[in-house]
Amino acid sequence: MKKYEVMYIINESVETEKRVELIETLSKIITDNGGKIAKTDEWGMREFAYHIDDMKKGYYVVTAFEADNACVKEFDRLMGINANVVRFMITRDEAPAKGAK
Repeated sequence: MKKYEVMYIINESVETEKRVELIETLSKIITDNGGKIAKTDEWGMREFAYHIDDMKKGYYVVTAFEADNACVKEFDRLMGINANVVRFMITRDEAPAKGAK
């Protein structure tokens, strides 16, 4: 399994209780597909640099996880169709090889 990080923005209009449920649901997608969550960091509500779909701000979340390609592909698909996720980006955490400078 490889290490990944996903940053996503939740629509500002989602209520606190629903937002907590959504974060748990998104994490569950990873674990249900064989991945492991290392850490979830909630950055909170922040203003955008520019308007996105008439929104001025959103709730930012960063999750570090380990998963195989199939898990990441399914997670990417489900994030893309979730109406409450404004934007997201999955990056692979590539640690330098031993002895590399």
